Amino acid sequence: MTQRTDTLLAPHPFGTEITEQQLIENFQQCQLWEDRYRQLIGLARKLPPLADELKQPNIERSGCENRVWLGYQRLADGRLHFYGDSEGRIVKGLLAILLTAVEGKTPEQVLQTPLTGLFQQLGLEQQLSGSRLNGVKSLINTLQEIAGTDIR
Repeated sequence: MTQRTDTLLAPHPFGTEITEQQLIENFQQCQLWEDRYRQLIGLARKLPPLADELKQPNIERSGCENRVWLGYQRLADGRLHFYGDSEGRIVKGLLAILLTAVEGKTPEQVLQTPLTGLFQQLGLEQQLSGSRLNGVKSLINTLQEIAGTDIR
């Protein structure tokens, strides 16, 4: 769903109130996988549930263990607002990380954002199961496809 407007669909704190740098600092303090797991759950709690009317089939993404919705809208100034939700807490936390990295960027900036590198920096890539890692890669591909098709 794309709309050109300044009224945000499904506003959230990621990429605005919660920054990439804050995520990196918080995750670097985690010594154990369990600590990172708690960070993911905390991020999931901060991502507001997506309203049922926004959970449309066209934004439901396959390739993840849990149901995931990832939508966007182009703002009047050309930046992109991404929003999403998942039925699983860990996947929702992973989605929150992605939203932090791409929220409010232009399509060109989204394409230049090293999303896989962020998961490496956070110490998550080597900790995720193969199926979760594939789900993250699927979401990254979706974000890049959206940005690629939305370049003016």
